[in-house]
Amino acid sequence: MGGTVTPATMGVAGRELVRRLRRAQRRQQWRAAALTAPLLLFLLVFFLVPLGAMLLRGVENPEVADALPATARALQHWDRHHAPPDAAYAAVVADLYAIEEPAQAGALARRLNSEVPGARSLIMGTYRAVRSAPPPPEKARAALLELDVRWAELEYWRAIAKNTRRWTLDYLLSAVDLRRDVDGGLHRLPPEEAVFGDILLRTFGISATVTVVALLMAYPLSFWLSTLPERRANLLLILVLLPFWTSVLVRIAAWIVLLQSNGLINRGLQALGLIDAPLPLLFNRTGVIIAMVHILLPFMILPLYSVMRSVPANYLRAAVSLGSHPLAAFFRVYVPQTYPGVAAGCLLVFITSIGYYVTPALLGGAGDQMLSYYIAQYTNVEVNWGMACALGGVLLAATLVLFGFYRRVARGGLSLG
Repeated sequence: MGGTVTPATMGVAGRELVRRLRRAQRRQQWRAAALTAPLLLFLLVFFLVPLGAMLLRGVENPEVADALPATARALQHWDRHHAPPDAAYAAVVADLYAIEEPAQAGALARRLNSEVPGARSLIMGTYRAVRSAPPPPEKARAALLELDVRWAELEYWRAIAKNTRRWTLDYLLSAVDLRRDVDGGLHRLPPEEAVFGDILLRTFGISATVTVVALLMAYPLSFWLSTLPERRANLLLILVLLPFWTSVLVRIAAWIVLLQSNGLINRGLQALGLIDAPLPLLFNRTGVIIAMVHILLPFMILPLYSVMRSVPANYLRAAVSLGSHPLAAFFRVYVPQTYPGVAAGCLLVFITSIGYYVTPALLGGAGDQMLSYYIAQYTNVEVNWGMACALGGVLLAATLVLFGFYRRVARGGLSLG
């Protein structure tokens, strides 16, 4: 009959239903992709591309390769232990004469000067002399040695030969206090030259101190907020978030007023008779930590409060009713349930603090500057973008390691109890 449903017609109907379902799912997926496309495009253009450019610049070494191509070819088979061939002198003259923009010669001079002190004056002096009166190739060696006797020193030629490749790991190696010798072997810098290891440890030490102090201050406050009625807790959270509405520079300026020798804090302590002389709270590590804790404290309070608010209060009461001491019940029953908030807050505070620049620069001394200060120094003063990007890559690697550690904690991969 016409209305009879057979197995064959049921199979056709089922396949048609599956096809329609798949089409509907594909439309939903395309709709979701279209909605998220602007955000993905924003992240690609303003985050991933600059990040990739920074990492690429940390291993890029174009100054010597672009300015001295003929010299690079002449030094390709040089053993770096004996005087370079006459062709290398002629190539230097030809390459420097071919440089039309003084800015390119300046970039070359800065790059070589970062390898050998004094190379800037050597390159720029030779560049000006060659551009005004280039010597013939057969007299290039004599002309350069007459112009500056430093052209007879191997360390300048080694610096040129070492940097003739467009890509190098020297910046990254310098960021961890390593360098290549004449033959390409890796060696650790002597203690009087190794600086970035100490700076990195100092950065982590200050960040860890700020994180611990912020945790010790935020944990009891967050616990108290979690025990309040929701309306009162929200009102007090507004006070916690109030510093976000004030510029960081304004807050730092306020701390300068508070922490100076004649500031409110020292005057108050002297008025109470707690101290006889003003405490050194400014332009040292103490002032840096105080200001950074004040600025980053909300980043610790918010994750802790969100987790503590979800912990049932009857757990503590049940533990006490079963004979546990209130303090033991708090540390054995309540605290382990707040570990996700502790991990999230510590991650936020630590990662944010290792990139701090303005606060240590304004409130700290010479021995309190963190790695970001030297990144700014290489960017704005030394104009050594490769070194700045290499140091930024070190901070990025540290951040990724910490985030991986946090992911393991969040998934229960590590036992913190």
